Amino acid sequence: MRRDIQSVTVVVRDYDEATEYFSSVLDFVVIEDKVIPGQHKRWIRMAPSADSVVSIVLGRAADEAQESRIGDQTGGRVFLFLNTDDLDRDHRLLQTRGVTFVRPPQEFDYGTVAVFRDLYGNLWDLIEGR
Repeated sequence: MRRDIQSVTVVVRDYDEATEYFSSVLDFVVIEDKVIPGQHKRWIRMAPSADSVVSIVLGRAADEAQESRIGDQTGGRVFLFLNTDDLDRDHRLLQTRGVTFVRPPQEFDYGTVAVFRDLYGNLWDLIEGR
């Protein structure tokens, strides 16, 4: 039996705002963007590249409970992990695009990691493995 995680939902305020952020700031690509008729929803999957195995789904908050989770889906823990082949390059690039890093690059046995906040406040690890 083979199973994989395909996507993880990121709860957002607005589809277009989130799509713009993830594409222009993090350089993600849109894998799918479909209107779901009768539900006032869109199915938007984005990923770091078109051939990424795992993607994020942008899920617009539909009620107050979901709105309360925007930016804090994991209670303040790092939520998503973005691998890179050059952490210094991407760290500098993201800083020039206004991304806030809450922890500067640090070396560990498994690689170098810097932690940043996305548009909504979710924490991400930017990781260059060894």
